Amino acid sequence: MFRSALRSINRNRTRALLTMLGIIIGVGAVIGMLAVGKGSEESIKGELGKLGSNLIAISPGTSSRSGVDRGAGSLTILEERDVKEILRYSPSVKYISPMVQSQVQLVNGSANSLTPITGAYADYFHIQNHEVVFGKAFDDETGKSLKKVCVIGKTVADDLFGGEQASIGQILRVNKMPFRVLGVLKEKGEGGFGQDQDNVIIAPFRSVQKRILGIDYAMTIMASAMSEESVDAAKAEIDDVLLNRLEKVSGREPAFTIRTQKEIMDIMGSITGMITLLLATIASISLIVGGIGIMNIMLVSVTERTREIGLRLAVGAPGQAILIQFLVEAVLLSLIGGIIGIILGYVIAELAGQALNWETTVSFASVAMAFGFSFAIGVIFGFFPARKAAQLHPIEALRYE
Repeated sequence: MFRSALRSINRNRTRALLTMLGIIIGVGAVIGMLAVGKGSEESIKGELGKLGSNLIAISPGTSSRSGVDRGAGSLTILEERDVKEILRYSPSVKYISPMVQSQVQLVNGSANSLTPITGAYADYFHIQNHEVVFGKAFDDETGKSLKKVCVIGKTVADDLFGGEQASIGQILRVNKMPFRVLGVLKEKGEGGFGQDQDNVIIAPFRSVQKRILGIDYAMTIMASAMSEESVDAAKAEIDDVLLNRLEKVSGREPAFTIRTQKEIMDIMGSITGMITLLLATIASISLIVGGIGIMNIMLVSVTERTREIGLRLAVGAPGQAILIQFLVEAVLLSLIGGIIGIILGYVIAELAGQALNWETTVSFASVAMAFGFSFAIGVIFGFFPARKAAQLHPIEALRYE
């Protein structure tokens, strides 16, 4: 029966290949999308993992406590004094820094670039695992000052000064304001979303806050715990400090959010997982289209072979044997398409990985799922034509022209 199905497919190779196209594209797309989604998740986790496992981010805005939404709060509630209070009453916190960020125009002579600037304390270099390889970073006192100094990334150094060493001590105009370059950061390369992590400039917190942005609050507070084990304790301490201080200032329960590194990674993993599932669902529509194509061709095949079916029934073949014969043919078509689709999925994953600079991996689970889907589609969409063939009357089938 298996050989008979293979012979039947072999007799109409071109038609069989065209019939399998939907399954091939569907399986290839599903495997490719799952591999790309997994690759993006791993890439994001890798980037966040470089920051260490002790990271804690405090941001203003909506948060919930004990399942109760506290509503949106003012985006200006965090201030430098919060950092001082946290340091005073949170023994589990090792490094902490307020942060402000913006896009600025950097100019040196005729060279210029649009670059994100971060204003922070010196602790920011420890929190973000930034290493200065040329020159030096600014110290704690300078980080809290209005001094116009900065540390730049490799891209800024190359684009504006022609090299890292050449940029040390040079004057750089930040939104037309002169800043002296103290050091250059170690190269980090491309980030998980393709952004250039070396196109950055870091300056003292108050210099950016007051001189560049003209604001009096912190956009975010970043901290790191003493150890991975003390992250939860540090989070609880920070929560208590901010609740007490901000409630006294505003007279109502403040709205802010504290996220640990693990929570941030979980959220990012959840987002990429949903995107992957959505893409895979869209790609799986091709599988249904491919199944309809198989059913269509099998119905044509039943019509073409009506006399052959009648002859077999006339010499005593049971209807069940006819049903199984056509069912095996449909499943075989679907499985061959699935196998070619799996190979196509590997190719898509490899090409996408190279294009996006992600480590894409085709998992055994996705291959097994694609193979199972192919088998199921062959059974589901092949059953109706096979049943139609099995229910033919031998005399009417033999009379069919």
